[in-house]
Amino acid sequence: MGNGSLSMRHVTIITTGGTIEKTYDEASGRLENRSSVVRGMVQGLRLEDCTVFIVELLSKDSLEMTEEDRARIVEAVRAVFEGGDGVPTSGIVILHGTDTLAVTGECLHAAFPSPPVPVVLTGAMRPFELVRSDAVQNLTEAVFATGLVAPGVYCSAHGRLLRFPGVVKDRARGTFVKP
Repeated sequence: MGNGSLSMRHVTIITTGGTIEKTYDEASGRLENRSSVVRGMVQGLRLEDCTVFIVELLSKDSLEMTEEDRARIVEAVRAVFEGGDGVPTSGIVILHGTDTLAVTGECLHAAFPSPPVPVVLTGAMRPFELVRSDAVQNLTEAVFATGLVAPGVYCSAHGRLLRFPGVVKDRARGTFVKP
C-alpha cells in the first residue's frame, strides 16, 4: 500500500503541566512546571501520516489544579471539537499530572459522554528530562491510540488504554487501573 492511499490524521495535544512537563530549576534544586516541553518530545517522534497541533493551556502540577482549571480544559476540548485551529481533529491528547488525571478524566467524560473523537489523557511518573522517564512512551502511545479506538475519554499509560469512567491511579504500582 503506497503512502498516498493513507489518510492524514490530525491530533491536537493540549498541555496542562504535571510531572511529564516538569523541568529542573537549578536555583531552587526542585522540579517545577515552568513551561511546556511537549514540542521537544514531539520533535523526537516519527509520526507518519499524522500532523500535531499543540495547545499550551496550563503549566501546573495537577495537585494545584482547581475546578476552574478543569473547566478551562473542558472548554479547550470543546473548542477543538468545534474546529478551533481550523483543521478537523481526529483525536485529542491531554498531557496532565498523574495525581489528579482521573479527576479531570471524569470531568471530561461527564461533559462529553459521546465525544466525536477519542480524547486521551496521559502523563508520566518521571519527568521527560529525567533518565528512565516514561514520558515519551506514554505520549507516543496516547497519540497512537487516537487513531485506533472509538470516540470516548481514555487514560493511556504504560502500554494500557483504559476508558472512563472508573479509571484510578494505583499509587503502589505507579500506574493507572480500572478496578
